[in-house]
Amino acid sequence: MKSDPLITYRRKPATLDADSLQSFAEVLRDRVARGRDFHCRITNDAELQSLNAQFRGVDSPTDVLSFPNGHAPIRRVAQDSKTAPDRRISLGDIAISIQRARTQAREYHHAPEDEIRILMLHGVLHLLGMDHESDAGQMKRTEIRWRRKLGLPIGLIERMNDRVTK
Repeated sequence: MKSDPLITYRRKPATLDADSLQSFAEVLRDRVARGRDFHCRITNDAELQSLNAQFRGVDSPTDVLSFPNGHAPIRRVAQDSKTAPDRRISLGDIAISIQRARTQAREYHHAPEDEIRILMLHGVLHLLGMDHESDAGQMKRTEIRWRRKLGLPIGLIERMNDRVTK
């Protein structure tokens, strides 16, 4: 039985390698999230701005938002008591702006798919309960470690820290 896709699109871009992104999401689920599902919606700035305003009180678009299970507005995962509990309990939802991902990919000289992978990893770490704004560097260290293991370019937290120090 084939499982539901981990990624859905507001409108699937023709130029995006959706199969490689789905494969990467499965790697994140299996390795980083230790077998727990999550859902990632790749959408646009307008939807991210709406979600950001509604859930964070910030009326501007952003690149990635995470909604832990119980606070997930994008897609609620029905939990069936007959399914294996370690695979069917969803961590929550991630929303990614394709427009922001493309802009940041150009800025950092890598493919939009790599930027989406960076944002997805960042989002999954938030779903696991990490918070780079209050954890004394734990999420940053974890993001760097996974980024290196997964062969990703510079991570989101590293870039944020570089901007602050410049």
